[in-house]
Amino acid sequence: MDQVKWGIIGCGDVTEVKSGPAFNKVPNSELVAVMRRDAQKAANYAFRHHVPVWYSDADALINDPNVNAIYVATPPDSHAEYAIRAMRAGKPVYVEKPMALNAVECETMNRVSNETGVPLFVAFYRRALPYFLKVKELIDQYVIGDIRCVLIQLQQPPAITEGQVQPNWRVSPGVSGGGLFHDLASHQFDFLEYALGPIKTASGLARNQAGLYAADDIVVANFEFESGVLGTGSWCFTVNKEQRTDQTQLIGSKGKITFCFFEKFIIRVETEKGLDEYTIPFPEHVQQPLIDLVVKDLRGVGKSTSTGETAARSSYILDQITRH
Repeated sequence: MDQVKWGIIGCGDVTEVKSGPAFNKVPNSELVAVMRRDAQKAANYAFRHHVPVWYSDADALINDPNVNAIYVATPPDSHAEYAIRAMRAGKPVYVEKPMALNAVECETMNRVSNETGVPLFVAFYRRALPYFLKVKELIDQYVIGDIRCVLIQLQQPPAITEGQVQPNWRVSPGVSGGGLFHDLASHQFDFLEYALGPIKTASGLARNQAGLYAADDIVVANFEFESGVLGTGSWCFTVNKEQRTDQTQLIGSKGKITFCFFEKFIIRVETEKGLDEYTIPFPEHVQQPLIDLVVKDLRGVGKSTSTGETAARSSYILDQITRH
C-alpha cells in the first residue's frame, strides 16, 4: 500500500497523546476513522482530533473501504477478537500491548496472521525509542563487557483518592490478563529480549498482599537468557510514595548500566574509566517512532522491530512467572 489509512478501535486515553496524533505525523500515514462503543465519546474524539469519520460499531470501521489498516487500542480482553476480525477482513493490525490476555490468545492471533498473510504488529514502542536504542547500542558496543546479569526493581504506590482505590481495568485480571505487573513488565521483558536475546526459562511468585483489588500486587521472578545471562526482578505496587522506584541494572564484566523503563530519561554507565550519563527524553508522541517503522513495513520500504511473533514472547514469559 502506498498510503496507510488508519482506523482506531477503542479511542481511549492511550490514543490521546501517546499514539493517536502520530498517525497523521508519520509520512504516508493518516488517521481516517475512529470507533468507540460510546457514540458520544467517539464523536467527541473525532471532533477534537480532526478525524473525518467515527463509528460506535467495530465491524463498521473494519469494513470501511477507506480504512486499510487497523489500530486496536482497547483493553487486552478484546485484542484477539478485534485483531482477528480485522485480519480476516484483509486489513493489517497494530495492536496495543500486552498483545492479549495470555500466550494462548497470542498464538491464535499469530496463527490467523500466518493463515491470512495479513501482517500483525504490536505497540512495544520501546524497541524504537532513542532512549532504549541507546541502551541497546551500549550493550552492542561492549561498553560494559559481557553482560552477566539483569536486576529489575519496580515499586509504585497504589492509586488511591480519599481513601478509595481508583477504578482501573489494569488491575482486573479478566480485562487485563493480570495486574500492573502484566501491564508494565510486558514492556520490560519485550525490550530485554530485543537487547539481550531470548529468555530460555522464567519462574516466579505472584501474590496479592494488600487486598486492594483482585489482581496480584507483588511479583518476584528469576529468568535466564539463552546466552547464559541471568536475571532477577521484583515488582510491588503497594509501597508508599517515598519508596517509589524504577531501576534496571545491567551488570557486565567491565561495568554497569543503570536505566529506567518508565519514569526518568537518564542512562548511567559506570566503568573503570568513570561515570558517563546520557539524558534522552521521550518524544511527545512516544509511539511515533514505532508507528513510522510499521508504516514503512506496510509500504515495503522498511521493517518493524515489533511483530506479533516477537510480542507473544513477553506474554509467554509473564504467564510462566505468574503461572497463569
